[in-house]
Amino acid sequence: MDRGKSLREEFPTVMDRAYALFRKRRLVEDIMSKDVVTIIPDATMAEAARVMGAMHVGSLIVEVDDKPEGIITERDLLSKIIAHDRDPDTVKVGEVMSSPLITIDPTATIKAAAQTMISRKGRLAVFHGDALVGMITAADLIKSLPESPETRLRVDAVMTKSVIMVPSQTSVLEAAKTMGEKRVGSVLVTRQGVPFGIFTERDLLTTFLTRGKPLQTQVGEAASTPLITLPSGTSIHQTAITMALKHIRRLPIVKDEEVVGIITARDLVEAYAK
Repeated sequence: MDRGKSLREEFPTVMDRAYALFRKRRLVEDIMSKDVVTIIPDATMAEAARVMGAMHVGSLIVEVDDKPEGIITERDLLSKIIAHDRDPDTVKVGEVMSSPLITIDPTATIKAAAQTMISRKGRLAVFHGDALVGMITAADLIKSLPESPETRLRVDAVMTKSVIMVPSQTSVLEAAKTMGEKRVGSVLVTRQGVPFGIFTERDLLTTFLTRGKPLQTQVGEAASTPLITLPSGTSIHQTAITMALKHIRRLPIVKDEEVVGIITARDLVEAYAK
């Protein structure tokens, strides 16, 4: 063994090797999602929810006269529709979409994309000239975060310490309203006070709003289990690896068998952007 290298450098883990493939990509054009899904402003929010759920995406670009003018997201469904008891079958996309789009060039660096996303507070539409060529989300960015002083920080420094939990017998509708009111993308689901699963805005889209499953279903039946967690003290870099390889965007943080916080893909991007 080369004594100048650490054990981890000499014998990288399977996760390290897989993540290294992601990290080779340094520009927006290398990591952006190229298949952009669009919708018209006269469509209803119920139609938007079904499209997002069917296509497994968290946002749609809104086109006016075939030109990209705005964006609608799964968070809009929670915070602007469900949290206010509005009927998604009657509310039009154009009423709640965000406009103008936050844009970035495909040749911009990942660092620039992270800084733009955090400063402008939204997903990025990638334009080459006047042409929309892709989208960048926080989930896209964490796949390529380089190891740097910023990403060596511990999750404890950037995680959200106030974790929203709901009992398993809570209805999906009430859980969704809670997420919308608190402006969070997930709740931990408990049984006898102990978290055992997680319910996210993507679960609401794909399982309920897309398939028409009753929103009065108990959230415990819809939660993703077992609960994937990371220990307190884990680095941001290792957290990004875990999220990227497990295809998740949120991780509860545990200390002494107690949940002490939750970290999201956006939290990781924000830490890297500083």
